[in-house]
Amino acid sequence: MGIKLSSSNYGKSRVRLVRITRGEEAHHLKDISVDIQVEGDFEEVHTHGDNRKVLPTDTMKNTVYALAAQRPVGEIEEFGVVLANYFLEHNPQVRNVRISMRERLWARIPVQGQPHPWAFVAARPERRTAMISATRAGQSTQAGIDDLLVLKSHESAFEGYIKDQYTTLPETRDRIFATVVKANWNYSRRDVPFSRTWEGIRGVLLESFAEHFSESVQQTLYVMAGAVLDAYGEVEAIRLSMPNKHHLPFDLEPLGLENRNEVFVPTDEPHGLIEAVVRRD
Repeated sequence: MGIKLSSSNYGKSRVRLVRITRGEEAHHLKDISVDIQVEGDFEEVHTHGDNRKVLPTDTMKNTVYALAAQRPVGEIEEFGVVLANYFLEHNPQVRNVRISMRERLWARIPVQGQPHPWAFVAARPERRTAMISATRAGQSTQAGIDDLLVLKSHESAFEGYIKDQYTTLPETRDRIFATVVKANWNYSRRDVPFSRTWEGIRGVLLESFAEHFSESVQQTLYVMAGAVLDAYGEVEAIRLSMPNKHHLPFDLEPLGLENRNEVFVPTDEPHGLIEAVVRRD
């Protein structure tokens, strides 16, 4: 029986880049991690060990730093397009380039009520993300949020589910709902004010999570996604991943104390994982 290469891709992952743009009155900081993956005419390297069409992944890493040195990085979506176009332009054997980025967010340290021009503090634990997928025929832009930790201590329920001989979970109308939101959305056009839109979508996700009475993680996910689509016409579809970070009530009765739904044990593993894509009809 013969074998055939069905598909392949390769690249460089976790290229860490900090770019300082030194203005006359203030410095601007970008802190990102870049993943690069390419697809194309690379069958010979797999089947015959012929490296003549292989761009070394070390060269990919160097390209990130070289292009960052020639211009301010700016929006990560725009920098991703610059990288993707460069690899396509200089490598005819490449058919598709995928650039994925995660940005650590920094804020200026306030000093006497004013933001310091070149001293920063980590702003938020979540990461801003972007992914550019480009071919010679066109490209698509995806943005997102990762590691957005949220919790509500009221207006969250879970009841009416299947119960069989192995079910031990009690129904509740008042539980802690905690999750780490990962969201990715596709833009229908390229002329988007990326930073302002990202901040706005983040705000919509948080507000809809806080204001919605949750009957399940699934329902809340759907409500959050729908709120984004309602607020931003340029978003074609949004994918949400929401692990259920359980907070289990600690039984105080063996200690002679009353259970008032106030003391909990947070658990990371195992956890439920709810994911869905919501798009316009």
